[in-house]
Amino acid sequence: MNDFLSALLLGIVEGITEFLPVSSTGHLLIAERWLGARSDLFNVAIQAGAILAVTFIYWRTLWSFVLNWRQPETRAYVAKLAVAFLITAALGFIATKLGFRLPETITPIAWALIIGGLWMIAAERLAARQPERAAVTWRVAILVGLAQIVAGIFPGTSRSASTIFVAMLAGTSNRAAATEFAFLVGIPTMYAATGYELLKTFTHGGAAGEDWTGLGVAFVVSTIVAFAAVKWLLGYIRSHRFTPFAIYRIVVGIALLLWLPTGG
Repeated sequence: MNDFLSALLLGIVEGITEFLPVSSTGHLLIAERWLGARSDLFNVAIQAGAILAVTFIYWRTLWSFVLNWRQPETRAYVAKLAVAFLITAALGFIATKLGFRLPETITPIAWALIIGGLWMIAAERLAARQPERAAVTWRVAILVGLAQIVAGIFPGTSRSASTIFVAMLAGTSNRAAATEFAFLVGIPTMYAATGYELLKTFTHGGAAGEDWTGLGVAFVVSTIVAFAAVKWLLGYIRSHRFTPFAIYRIVVGIALLLWLPTGG
């Protein structure tokens, strides 16, 4: 397939799936079976494009942190975001140094989609039994940081799904509040991951071999599509549950497992 079209389609896939609880990494690994494998920098950078979209959406919230920095509630919330990020960054650094790499086969992704879908259904029901709470506790911050690294290690798990539902079960039962905290934590996480991959690429002399045009196209497309997807999701969760996404994950996971024995 034409490299430009391939990059365009991968950007669309990333933009749609990064914040919907269906696993962007899992979908990208599957899409690359048809569209061609890309570098780690490419995959991380287009995720940063989706994060840029969330930065635009939450710019008022981020700016309020600066304006209201003197307020104890603001400082406490930002500190919890920092703790969640630092947990993810530290464990991610350790995983990288230990030589962790994403799986090259679809089978573990398919199982992660199925198990994650079942877990989402159960977690939604458990969260619905809890009293309505929008506050983010320190326990929520710590567990969200751990959930991010779990999602990074096991493609198909979904960073947004794992962080949102961990937050809901750990004490922030309000879906909108849990989603906002999960998305805000993702901003420094993905920017840091992109910066690390850029540094590694230039340090090891891989810049010359990178398809910068394709990366740029995918980055822009991912940003635009993710902006629309997140805007839709934030409106959707006000009156709907995540159950349709869980069912989608289960159906896709089963379809992949049935397709694999045929040689796919």
